[in-house]
Amino acid sequence: MRCLGLSFIAWLLFAVSTEQIYRIDAGISYVNIPESKAFHPLQSDTVSIRMRMSGWKMFMKRLRPDTPHIQVDLNGLRTRNYIVFTNQLGYINRQFPADNQVIGVSPDTLYFDFSKQTQRKVPVRALYDIQFKKQYGIIGDTRANPEYVTVTGPLEDVANIDYLETDTIRGTDVATDIRTIAYLNKHQKNNITIYPTFSEITIPVGEITEKVVELPLKMENAARYTSVRTLPSKIKLTFLVSLKDYNKWSSRDFEAVVDMENWEKNKVQNLPVILTKVPEHCHVISMEPQNVDFFVRR
Repeated sequence: MRCLGLSFIAWLLFAVSTEQIYRIDAGISYVNIPESKAFHPLQSDTVSIRMRMSGWKMFMKRLRPDTPHIQVDLNGLRTRNYIVFTNQLGYINRQFPADNQVIGVSPDTLYFDFSKQTQRKVPVRALYDIQFKKQYGIIGDTRANPEYVTVTGPLEDVANIDYLETDTIRGTDVATDIRTIAYLNKHQKNNITIYPTFSEITIPVGEITEKVVELPLKMENAARYTSVRTLPSKIKLTFLVSLKDYNKWSSRDFEAVVDMENWEKNKVQNLPVILTKVPEHCHVISMEPQNVDFFVRR
């Protein structure tokens, strides 16, 4: 057993001291994109890289696996429709530490399909994941500056872009307005360009409070009956509103209905209340009752 143990240690030391070939998947992005051409990659945006590194580094890589990202120079597309990785190994190796040598990429050749290039202006949408301080929240419209950005790329790709989202804006224990620069997310569309690539986002934040109003119920699809009466005839609605707009909103700004067609088709015993009108930035937290009894006279 002692001999086996010593042999294993000797083998392990020999393995980590010699150079090994390590294969890993990597995402790709493009630089030096020809301005006068729009293109479609005809393969996946992930390639397999073969790297020569020490056994010890390979062992550490297996313990802490990651997915590297490499840049591909598209300057060669000015005269042809393909890029050969073999010709770019020096450029790719400069993107890794000196002791990690890239010796090959699979597939070795990337092919591209050129198409008509077009431009389009699309609106910016802010994405956010914000935790507010107690009794604080968003009290107005989120604004972007600029509101629209220019997207340039293949016609078939640009036509499908109705808006561009920002990277997620995050915050905790927020109690004041948020003003930040957010970069736009291409959603892995490497063959389009965006100008500008960022937008200034403003999110108005303020103190909020609860407000309670009583809403009369309206009837839908009740014209064929002599009369329809609900019990109760009003509901109590509780919602959150900004402190500065507390007196701005009243029961006239909300609408609640019951639909008699629900009774005719499904023969329900009571009718669900449906909110059909709620002002912006008013967050409904409760509605009582949610179902009402009714009397019908034919």
